[in-house]
Amino acid sequence: MAPPDPRPEPIDHLLRGRAGDPALIERVRTWSFAELEAAVASAAGWLAGQGLAPGARVATWLPKTALACVLPLAAARAGLVHVPVNPALRRAQVAHILDDSGAALLVTQPARAATLAPGDVPERCRVVEDAAVPLAGPGPGASDHDPQALAAILYTSGSTGRPKGVMLSHANLWLGAVSVAHYLRIAPEDRVLGVLPLSFDYGQNQLFSTWYAGAAVAPLDYLTARDVVKAVERVAATTLAGVPPLWVQLLEADWPAETAARLRRLTNSGGALTERLVRGLRARFPAADLVAMYGLTEAFRSTWLDPALIDAHPDAMGRAIPFAEVMAVKADGSRAIGEPGELVHAGPLVAQGYWRDPDRTAARFRPAPDWSASGGMAVWSGDTVIEGADGLFRFVGRDDEMIKSAGNRISPLEVEEAVLAGGEAREAVAIGVADARLGQAIVVVLAGDPAGEDALRARLRTLLPSFMQPARYDWHATLPHNANGKLDRAAIRDGVRA
Repeated sequence: MAPPDPRPEPIDHLLRGRAGDPALIERVRTWSFAELEAAVASAAGWLAGQGLAPGARVATWLPKTALACVLPLAAARAGLVHVPVNPALRRAQVAHILDDSGAALLVTQPARAATLAPGDVPERCRVVEDAAVPLAGPGPGASDHDPQALAAILYTSGSTGRPKGVMLSHANLWLGAVSVAHYLRIAPEDRVLGVLPLSFDYGQNQLFSTWYAGAAVAPLDYLTARDVVKAVERVAATTLAGVPPLWVQLLEADWPAETAARLRRLTNSGGALTERLVRGLRARFPAADLVAMYGLTEAFRSTWLDPALIDAHPDAMGRAIPFAEVMAVKADGSRAIGEPGELVHAGPLVAQGYWRDPDRTAARFRPAPDWSASGGMAVWSGDTVIEGADGLFRFVGRDDEMIKSAGNRISPLEVEEAVLAGGEAREAVAIGVADARLGQAIVVVLAGDPAGEDALRARLRTLLPSFMQPARYDWHATLPHNANGKLDRAAIRDGVRA
């Protein structure tokens, strides 16, 4: 497979499919590439007429409508900066993003706008109903913006502290789309079911990589796993992306054999797949390639695992994606091979830093190691990984989540994988809590039936050494998830340590 073209373009050039081919599949309408291009032009023309200064921030708080899919490209074409707000967020979080981003415009639905209290919308920000933005009519053609110019601010889910805005250039977004379309081998005949939030870099990239490849995307707002099953059948989806909690739900759903067989590609990010999930997905969707990936909003995505390797290496994160240089770096700055190191990501996918937050930018965005091939600014992730002799990276944990017990550094992931391997629980989070004797004791918070605890304890005694045995199990019917569908580890930790 030839390497992809490394030359970035303005992100509004992305609609590369044949004019009459389907690009966007809604329940009520399918948009061709030509129709979608006309919609981008129309919305960009409307935005250009709103009297906004170049580089002004335009926030959108919308479900997955055609307008929500079009506005990232239209705002960029109009020389503005798009700020997508997750539709699952509530007024306090929305108010923070509007204020922090300095948004000049918020495009949303009347019902959502009505939930905002006085003072939630800054005085400088005007609220516009989504129906006011035209998707037909005259507008400008493809822009000639500098690919290094700021195009979007994506706010993290706020697992630690308030959400922070990650600044992404046209080049960041363009090269991310090219990279993913290349290594996933997305083809024009593919149909990508978009179940992830468009405010999530993983969800937004599904639009961009699909369109770059000339394929069609079907955005879906769903309530239950059954909704996803029905949508796969309805749109003849070939590709589905998810995060681990979603895969747990989908494996519990009833899948007609012919519907499951439609899927040719499953992709995972936003959390490590357990071996149990890998085996379950491979059994349920035998015709689908399963692609494990690791990403962080500050550099979009770092690694992918070739589907041919996942059966033999279900615990691996894989190798660097195109345009990324990924390293494991020891505390002394040297390269770590076969031992833990901090994951450092360099290359053109690295974001421009945190919006209006120079202190946090300086802490996370630092020069790459001297021996790096890419050089320049790198993202120092705070995640501990091991690069094996086989060149595959494996996730160990975050430094701030590592459990220090009786002088041992314990990876929560290792404990969680052991807990989940037997099926007594659907989800699990391992946490270190203060303990006078051990320093920290291991508490596991689980979703499942507490009647299975005796069997779980007996099984773990055969799997884990004594210093890794949980001291306590906290059982719940369900565990909290954040707005991107990932386990809300911060909320779970706070609940245990309160």
